[in-house]
This record gives sequence, structure tokens and C-alpha cells, in this order.
Amino acid sequence: VYDFTKSIPCGKVSTYADVCRAVGGSPRSVGNALRNNPFAPYVPCHRVISSSLYIGGFLGEWGPDSKTKTQCHRKLAILKEEGVAFTEKGYLRERERVWKSLSTD
Repeated sequence: VYDFTKSIPCGKVSTYADVCRAVGGSPRSVGNALRNNPFAPYVPCHRVISSSLYIGGFLGEWGPDSKTKTQCHRKLAILKEEGVAFTEKGYLRERERVWKSLSTD
């Protein structure tokens, strides 16, 4: 999971489902691995979003209404610095930002 996630280019995102198609497992297992990512930001787990193109989780919290209401905003800020924008409701603005690896086609 970490090796594949490292291959997602800056300014692009992938989905939990695409990561699991490339490496095996399930979207939930990918999320669990990324939640416990000890190599961030070297392994850019912030570049993985939900298949619905919703911002998804970050550091064990899901979406802007999570328990601390901070981790999602942190993920959004990091992605914004990389040129990836989301709507006010947390959905990816530009579908072209979704990166597909050759191993997920």
C-alpha cells in the first residue's frame, strides 16, 4: 500500500478502491494501512480519497464532521497546496485530478 501510494504524483489523487485493485485487499484495509502510516508525508496518504471523490479520511477521522473537526481540514489544506481543490461539501472539483496507475487500468 505504501509503495503504491508513493507513486501518486503531486497534484493528483487516487481512490481507496484503486489502491486496493493495484495491491490487493479491500478499500477498508487500504484505509487502515494509511491511517497508521508512519512514513507521512514521505508516503502521501493524503492523496487517497473515496471512490465517490469525497475527501475521505485522514489520520483515522472521516470527513469534516469527525470528532475533532480538524484532520479533514488538514488534508484539504495539504491537497490545496498541491493544486487539488474540493467543493464546500468535500468533493473533488476536477475529475482530471484522479490519477490511474497502469496497474489499476
